[in-house]
Amino acid sequence: MADKPENPEVKPAAAPQGEAPARQRVEVEDKDAVCLYANFCRVTGTPEELILDFGLNSQPYGVPTEPVQVKQRIVTNYYTAKRMLQALHMSVQRHEQAFGVLETDVQKRVVKQPG
Repeated sequence: MADKPENPEVKPAAAPQGEAPARQRVEVEDKDAVCLYANFCRVTGTPEELILDFGLNSQPYGVPTEPVQVKQRIVTNYYTAKRMLQALHMSVQRHEQAFGVLETDVQKRVVKQPG
């Protein structure tokens, strides 16, 4: 179990000039988290916020004939979005190092059957 600080409101002292601040562990409680699946994502935004819409595209090949139903939306600021981008990039790099390059072009992944 991670050590809990005596007073979570107390911030650590600033790092001496020229040194990176010490990393702190953030305790996360995820027992009430909802797990959802999406194979569609639309990214839009405003000057202040980034909007990520997630849904299920029932026709992943070609242009869908029915609208994709957006079921989840995350609205965040650009600072959090940049940290998320870095974390996702690192995660995908590790996955590709272990399992090979992920091809995002569906047409290049389709195996043609003989005959």
